Amino acid sequence: MASNKKKIFITESFSQAGRTLLGERDDIEMVEFSNMISAGDFQAKLREHAPVHGVALGATRFGEIELEASGDMKVVTRIGVGFDAVDVPALSKRRVPLMVAGTANSPSVAEQALFMMLTLAKRAVEMHACVKDNNWAARLGMLPYDLFGKTVLIVGFGRIGTRTARRCLAMEMNVLVYDPYKTAADIKAAGCEPVSSLDAVLPRADFVSIHCPKNPETVGMFNAARIKLMKPTAYLINTARGGIVDEKALYDALASGKLAGAGLDVFEQEPPPAGHSLFSLPNVIMAPHVAGVTREAVDRMSEQTARNILSALDGEPIRQNVINQDVLG
Repeated sequence: MASNKKKIFITESFSQAGRTLLGERDDIEMVEFSNMISAGDFQAKLREHAPVHGVALGATRFGEIELEASGDMKVVTRIGVGFDAVDVPALSKRRVPLMVAGTANSPSVAEQALFMMLTLAKRAVEMHACVKDNNWAARLGMLPYDLFGKTVLIVGFGRIGTRTARRCLAMEMNVLVYDPYKTAADIKAAGCEPVSSLDAVLPRADFVSIHCPKNPETVGMFNAARIKLMKPTAYLINTARGGIVDEKALYDALASGKLAGAGLDVFEQEPPPAGHSLFSLPNVIMAPHVAGVTREAVDRMSEQTARNILSALDGEPIRQNVINQDVLG
């Protein structure tokens, strides 16, 4: 006898808060999969459990093959806001909404961006080693910097960029914003200075913090030519997506003293290969793509993802969280 339950695939990183929301519905059946599952195994699992009606994705790729394997997909969700691993046109062709977690992880990413700025400017790694290695006398030869009075350029003024800007304003920084899709009036209303040319403004910035999506327009945005425009005393922070910064060009600038330092939560290849050139540099701090994955953010994102799934299955998807708005009636 066929089950009337809607089958939902959830990644193992889905928090208990989200599971509880789905579990309260007697018409939902949850099937867990590993966030590190291979593409072939994921497709096989979809076929094994088909029809599958919804999926909550971590980093797993999703496109035409997965849609075909699932049999009756009604909604694809990301436990996050990035969706470069999802084939949006393939979903739109079948009128399947792609939904993201809205503002759920934006405070966490904004905090990580500010943390990386502070860690670099205050030379936290070197100061820690100075004490631990009994090299106290060297401290005055490695003086830290203030964020106070410095100029930060925020690239991308969406959910995360706006929150990062607010935190930088609280540090009494001068905040410039480059986002060709936001009006100058909106940026000014947030207490920031709008800039229309990325190349023209880069020489002014003491810090550059990237918060734009990864797409054909932004891949390689920070190439050798752009990085060369930055001050040798400037710092580059990327908590957005790998591939927006050319890593070879970044290495060359950092190794030659043309750039003071960098903070990276994301990489062109994840995880980056062993022995990556950036690993050898003392003026780089790194994290394994976890800026938006704090304990609190995972709860918020999972809860929002569960609500997204239920809204779509109930025929009323939360419109502001739908990426491919063309599928909405």
